[in-house]
Amino acid sequence: MPGRPAPAHLDGSLPCDYGFDPLSLGKDPEQLKWFVQAELMHCRWAMLGLAGCVAPELLTKIGMADLPNWIDAGNWDGYWLGAGPLFFVQMAMMNWAEIRRWEDMKNPGSMNEDPLTGANKGDTNTDVGYPKGLFDPMGYSKKDVEKLKRKEIANGRLAMVAMVGVFTQAITTGEGPVANLSAHLADPGHVNIFM
Repeated sequence: MPGRPAPAHLDGSLPCDYGFDPLSLGKDPEQLKWFVQAELMHCRWAMLGLAGCVAPELLTKIGMADLPNWIDAGNWDGYWLGAGPLFFVQMAMMNWAEIRRWEDMKNPGSMNEDPLTGANKGDTNTDVGYPKGLFDPMGYSKKDVEKLKRKEIANGRLAMVAMVGVFTQAITTGEGPVANLSAHLADPGHVNIFM
């Protein structure tokens, strides 16, 4: 809490560790490892999700595409597969990725080499959640990695809050984030949280 010393288990070594754990959920070191990875994945999914909510609506609004709003995406008939097979393919692929991530958490560095293509063979990276090689085509791992980790967590936390806003707006207005922002900018005195 503000003004109080940070808990002993939060020593500032984690990215964006500001000593905030009022319920002492991260007191157990094994649980803290899990929470770190869970936050990282939630951040990444929130950033992707926000881009996935905004981009189709924005592209449609400026006339570059004719895509559904994210709220109506489940009913869109333009997918290459039906909803059932598409869901099955997604679940199978995510299962494979998540099992590999879980195994890497249990034994850091054990999942570096791709079993299908052999990519990353000989990679000795043991930084769980931050792959190199195949997943770092721009060479960011050669830069200030700690600074990039902090930026990723900070932007991910912001994206998680933004997604709460996107969901809340969709429930209350039935519109997407671009339409809501456009309406607010056109008349901020009447189109806001209070009206």
